[in-house]
Amino acid sequence: MKNTMFRGVVALVAMVVVGTTLVGCNSAEHKKAIENRKIEKLLSQMTLEEKIGMLHANRMFSSGGVARLGIPDVWFSDGPHGVRYESVDNGWASLNWDNDACTNMPALSALAATWNKELALQCGEVIGAESKARGKHVQLAPGVNITRSVLNGRTWEYFSEDPYITAELAVPYIKGVQSQGVAACVKHLALNSQALSQYWISSQTDRRTLREIYLPAFEAAVKRGGVMALMPAYNKVDGLWCSENKYLIDTLLRNEWGFDGLVVSDWNGVHNTVSTATTGIDVEMGTAIKEKGLYAFDKYYFANPLLEEVKAGNVDEEVINRKVRNILRTLLRLDAIGKRPYDTTGMGAILANPEHVAVARKIAEESVVLLKNDNKVLPLNPGQYKKVAVIGVNANTKFSLGGGSPKVKAKYEVTILEGLHNRLGEDVEILYAPGYKLLHRQFVAAQHRFTDEFDRDFPELAAEAVEVAKEAELVIFVGGLSHEHGLDCEGYDRPNMKLPYRQDELIAAVQKANPNTVVVLMTGSPVEMGEWYHSADAVMQCSYLGTEGGNALARVLYGDVTPSGKLTNTWAVRLEDMPDIKLGEYPGNNKEVCFNEGLLVGYRYFDTCNVAPMFEFGYGLSYTTFEYSDLEIAPVWNDSQEEFEVAFTITNTGDREGSETAQIYLHQNQSSVMRPAKELKGFEKVSLAAGESKRVTTTLNRRALQWWNEAEQCWTDEAGVFSLMVGASSRDVRLRGEFELVK
Repeated sequence: MKNTMFRGVVALVAMVVVGTTLVGCNSAEHKKAIENRKIEKLLSQMTLEEKIGMLHANRMFSSGGVARLGIPDVWFSDGPHGVRYESVDNGWASLNWDNDACTNMPALSALAATWNKELALQCGEVIGAESKARGKHVQLAPGVNITRSVLNGRTWEYFSEDPYITAELAVPYIKGVQSQGVAACVKHLALNSQALSQYWISSQTDRRTLREIYLPAFEAAVKRGGVMALMPAYNKVDGLWCSENKYLIDTLLRNEWGFDGLVVSDWNGVHNTVSTATTGIDVEMGTAIKEKGLYAFDKYYFANPLLEEVKAGNVDEEVINRKVRNILRTLLRLDAIGKRPYDTTGMGAILANPEHVAVARKIAEESVVLLKNDNKVLPLNPGQYKKVAVIGVNANTKFSLGGGSPKVKAKYEVTILEGLHNRLGEDVEILYAPGYKLLHRQFVAAQHRFTDEFDRDFPELAAEAVEVAKEAELVIFVGGLSHEHGLDCEGYDRPNMKLPYRQDELIAAVQKANPNTVVVLMTGSPVEMGEWYHSADAVMQCSYLGTEGGNALARVLYGDVTPSGKLTNTWAVRLEDMPDIKLGEYPGNNKEVCFNEGLLVGYRYFDTCNVAPMFEFGYGLSYTTFEYSDLEIAPVWNDSQEEFEVAFTITNTGDREGSETAQIYLHQNQSSVMRPAKELKGFEKVSLAAGESKRVTTTLNRRALQWWNEAEQCWTDEAGVFSLMVGASSRDVRLRGEFELVK
């Protein structure tokens, strides 16, 4: 009996040990150990020349592999809202394939306006799936730079002026891309806030501002999103190119945040060999070194010059090994080593399939922001007007192939004019007049200082538009910006915040000819409103809406969808009200630009300094109304707690369904350091039927209370009373409460 009991105990112990071992085999540590062994085995079989070959481009959009070891070339693709067309090996030109057209998702500025984390995830999933189908390893997105200057030509590619919403949308986007077996690449680290002079200017700011405003989205991408790749910015920080800035890449990214993935340069973002090689950057892409008109990939800084520096003893081979390890680790996590070249013959069933197109349309619909709706002009009744005039170039323009590197070869793109035809059918006569035209002038990127290039008007086209407006019962004006060089376009800053080509005067003339005019502004960044705004009953704003944009906007205009978009950048009354102009510097002195406004970026400035904006951060109207009530917060938050809940009720008090984004702001009432008047620390988007109420509960973490302590070099919170504000925008606060942090 004792032997039986002994054998039973032994068996039980064995089961526990085996069970522990089995669990251990599946642990992250065990997987990482296996991964490291694979990396070291591959590394030991490689020659120095093969290692160097992996550190630089061998085509315009790929870096080298080692075929004999099953290590593929690493294939990259732009961008944030779709997979770039296939281009020639030694240039930017398209290969003109007939099967590489994909879904053109709405711009990140449009995605941000949805305030919808689930849609951010779905957007990433679509782009990841189509990138995978096209045989890519790394999708060069998302961009998480903060909107410091609204003139930045890449504002439309980014999320917001606010670090919190940027992080909250970037993380699911990254997870969505990487769920499809493609590495996302977060960019551009760091302080890249303008195109003008960006290839040589140094951005200067204090460490607290860097940590609280410009780095949180990058940190979240690494720690919460698990992003596999990162791209440094073109500019300098503290006088050092970002590609060789040890504080950014080694101290922060590699050591503090624990990033062990791939760091790839922006195209032409490397400027030397030794000092760049000795930082944590791994792959050099696109350096403009040419011979006989062709890119000389073997002459890049990380190519033959680096090989010679290693042989001369100026760069230790272990430096090279670290870079190769990061590349191999990324490829292993993508399950790309030892595989046959990806078969793209079946990609036609994936690119722009109905499921992907449906996601694009949903994002576009939720991104439209209703700015003004006096007398409830909107939604329009499709049976009320039988003759509708559509005026404005943007109504009949396709945007997918513009804007610089993010250009997408869309399988199709529905223009606003086409979308209105699709929605209204043959029962409504639609008249069209452009009113002005796009000049598509060419300027030198990051060098040209714009003056009056966009002030030209077109009297004949304007006169035609006025006559068309007189004929119609309703006018829908669709104007705004475009992807011309000098507007919403990579490599350029806008000259001012005004609508180009004297659209303000054109809109006023159209309104005078027909007061029944609805204005739609398609812009990727804020614009100033002309005098016409005061006479307008209805104004809508949208960014670049992608493949289904025209259908989506028509559905919102005619009430099939209730608008729920909200602004993620403050719209100033005039450019001179912007904090980078008033308190900081823009564009700098051609050598450096000082971010003297510090933490007072966007709404933090407008609300702290009591400057009235045209439209505040988080603003957006609806076709229905919402009521907030019954706020509950913990009365005391002890020092030992890491998070706590906030709850409140939202009721749809209107007569139609709609979605509302409730925004949660915090302010510490007394502090030893300056704290902005309010800072976004949470948000929830809720869909409600007419008359429906929902209890909303959200969780705030300890970081929501903290500020960066420069003296101690850590995140710090202080005991005291905090004000918590829940509202429909940064200025439309519906509920207020207080809680205390007890230390």
